[in-house]
Amino acid sequence: MTRIARLITCLTLLAGGAVLVATPEAPIVETAIVDGIIHPVAAEYIRGAIARADAERARLLIITLHTPGGLLDSTRDIDNAIINSKTPVAVFVGPAGYRAASAGFLITIAADIAAMAPGTHIGAAHPVSGTGEKMDDVMAKKVASDTAAYARTLATQRGRNVSLVEQAVLESRSFTEQEALNATPPLIDVVATNVQDLIGKLNGRTVKRFDGSTVRLDLTNAVIHEVEMTLPQRVLSAIAHPQIAYLLLTLGTLGLTIELWSPGAILPGVAGGICLLLAFFAFQVLPVSYAGVLLIVFGFVLLVLEVKVTSHGLLAVGGILSLLFGSLMLIDSPLPELQIGLRFILPIVLALAGIMLFLVRLGVQAQQRPAVTGESGMLDSTAEALTPIEPGRVGQVFTRGEIWTATALDPIRAGETVVVTAVNGLQLTVRKAE
Repeated sequence: MTRIARLITCLTLLAGGAVLVATPEAPIVETAIVDGIIHPVAAEYIRGAIARADAERARLLIITLHTPGGLLDSTRDIDNAIINSKTPVAVFVGPAGYRAASAGFLITIAADIAAMAPGTHIGAAHPVSGTGEKMDDVMAKKVASDTAAYARTLATQRGRNVSLVEQAVLESRSFTEQEALNATPPLIDVVATNVQDLIGKLNGRTVKRFDGSTVRLDLTNAVIHEVEMTLPQRVLSAIAHPQIAYLLLTLGTLGLTIELWSPGAILPGVAGGICLLLAFFAFQVLPVSYAGVLLIVFGFVLLVLEVKVTSHGLLAVGGILSLLFGSLMLIDSPLPELQIGLRFILPIVLALAGIMLFLVRLGVQAQQRPAVTGESGMLDSTAEALTPIEPGRVGQVFTRGEIWTATALDPIRAGETVVVTAVNGLQLTVRKAE
């Protein structure tokens, strides 16, 4: 608000002996919550929250963070947005019992104010391969060294403990809220129970920005505005969950398998393609083992081959085992939040195996069912003799609503029921029905 505007709002208005005094505008505090993996959707959400805080001239933006980690590129995008923000940004690791590990640690260090709730911890920021595959020693050393240098830069500029930050990256160390606060110099600035408590403890505090400038936080009677994810952001963020990604992969593969098995069904192919594309989006974020993906696909192939090859169930058993082992290997991460438990995998595998075996059974039954059209459909069908049929001569029979010429090896009287044994062009060969 400009000085002229402040003077106008503070003018005393006299009307009928009453004195009306305009009250000053309450400060705005924007809040955002990041709960889950750090990925491009989370980065877009935080950039949007910062842009909104800048547009509303908020006094402070508080990002409540609890995450097991995520992509380093998305982490750098978030850090850059925090550094370039016009609004001071506080990262609050909470509530109690949560953590900000790996990428979350780097985001906390980059914030203007780093805060934690009691019973939380941060750290374990050693970089790993995004595909879940083990990096060679040289590449792993380069990535770790680069990440450590980046973390040291953030810690130095923010005045935080550079040694502990480096240990978190190179040695995967983690720190409780008390260890982080009591370190010399500290890793964080304040411990608070919740957002309201944090606002109270930050009121009147002078904050040093990344460029060296200082800002005094006046948060008296602050109005809290919550920034929520848009619907597309919520959907894409949910897809990045390991269990959802696993379901999308299995359903997508099942849909395409059914479409290839029965061309022209359309719906299974379209739904399967969409599910697979969404699953591949999630796999860009998750530490996925592609050996697990190949085993899952191979399991579906074996189940489909059960229709074509007589294996007495061996292909079906191999397909189920391949699905099970592929599912267990799919996510390669020591973090519990990123793992798919056996209790979730087993029902899915058994259900998919049951569906595939049911479809296989239908296919086998369809192959064994006799033909009902064409010449093959005429064989073994019954007919009624309209005229006598002598051996070597031609008579007439009625079958399927049509009159056909027919021959027979044995004499047949008119009105007798006969069975078609052969079709020669437009002439049938029949015999007496037993």
